[in-house]
Amino acid sequence: MKKGNPAALLPIGVFLALYLGLGLTFEYALDIPMGFYNIPIVVAFLAALLVACLQNRSLSFDEKLEIMGRGIGDKNIVTMILIFLAAGIFVGVVGRESAESVAYFMLSVVPARYAVAVLFVVSCFVSVAMGTSVGTITLITPIAVAVSNAVGFDMPLCIASVIGGSMFGDNLSFISDTTIAACNGQGCRMKDKFRENFFIALPAALVTLALIILLTASTPLSEMAAKDYDLLKTVPYVLVLVGGIVGINVFVILIVGVVSGAVIMLATGSAGAYELIGNMGDGASGMFETVMVAVLVSAMCALIREHGGFDFILSTVKRIFKGKKGGQLGMGLLVGAMDIATANNTVAIVMANPIAKDMAKDYVISSKKAASILDTFSCIFQGIIPYGAQMLVAISAANELGATVSAFDIMPYLFYPAVLLVSSLVFIFVIPEKGASK
Repeated sequence: MKKGNPAALLPIGVFLALYLGLGLTFEYALDIPMGFYNIPIVVAFLAALLVACLQNRSLSFDEKLEIMGRGIGDKNIVTMILIFLAAGIFVGVVGRESAESVAYFMLSVVPARYAVAVLFVVSCFVSVAMGTSVGTITLITPIAVAVSNAVGFDMPLCIASVIGGSMFGDNLSFISDTTIAACNGQGCRMKDKFRENFFIALPAALVTLALIILLTASTPLSEMAAKDYDLLKTVPYVLVLVGGIVGINVFVILIVGVVSGAVIMLATGSAGAYELIGNMGDGASGMFETVMVAVLVSAMCALIREHGGFDFILSTVKRIFKGKKGGQLGMGLLVGAMDIATANNTVAIVMANPIAKDMAKDYVISSKKAASILDTFSCIFQGIIPYGAQMLVAISAANELGATVSAFDIMPYLFYPAVLLVSSLVFIFVIPEKGASK
């Protein structure tokens, strides 16, 4: 086991100091309104990447560029970027009116008091079927924004409910990258891992749903003016939501949404051909910051891995945690640390898999339990970090529709990841595992 190099983790510290440190200083110490918006996250990551490039002088700059290129070219990163761009085009095509039509139609069927709870439940179902939290957030966040504007619920609460529901499905879906990575890495069957996860995730989801209902029950609702909605304009969202529930590939779903949205906008005269093309470009451009963060994070993490930062994390976890329960907690914190470092839960699981498999043998932990822990804890951390893809794409989608919200507005309402952590700890320390078979 390599001891690794703790200094290789310095770029992460630099990013956190710049982004969180300056943001908190501007917002609370200097009392600057919307202080966090004055900290460009791309610049913070560029500074962190520069620090990573200055480390490890045994490698030339050209060699470091090659390492960064391999990190950026990873399949998961490329897939994520393409989803971001396709999602931006979809939002650009359907626009605000379509999301508002969906919201007002939903409010005409469901009592307004339970609108946020419905957002959470729908996000759970769609993410389970689609296997992607980012895709789910992209599709449902515009509806959440419209619900907030129509009824008066806090915007951060509505968006956080969508993020929480999306992480529920990311953790349980058979076609999720995290599920596939965890099961393949630990050598267990997906159905066994699903059963293990289900009894951890379902109680957390039910408690979260209860919290949302209790919180919204005491929220004074604004008087919702009767507003007409065009059912025809809800078709793109209905198609993508049904496609998600059925389990169609996210790219196919988004293409169907873009095509149907374009046809409807042209047919109803809501937009001309020239305007529609411009809206597509604006939608894709709106994802610029999110795409750049994905690129910069992957490049930075490739250098951190090469410089020994990940080896240090792995060796530290294995050295500290003893005993079967300690080993399970160590696995969870291991993948959590990797997720904080990479901002990608699939990559975190892939990185943690080898050492977790060794730990499972040492601590006599079944492969299904190990896979469940890796997937669950990666989703817990990925669901709350302010620079994760889920948070960034939610903010981008909301801001494109005229909302003004930051990650730190949303984080206090992320009930599901917090409750999922409690549920996971209960299953580790209170409820004993039955046997140690696969």
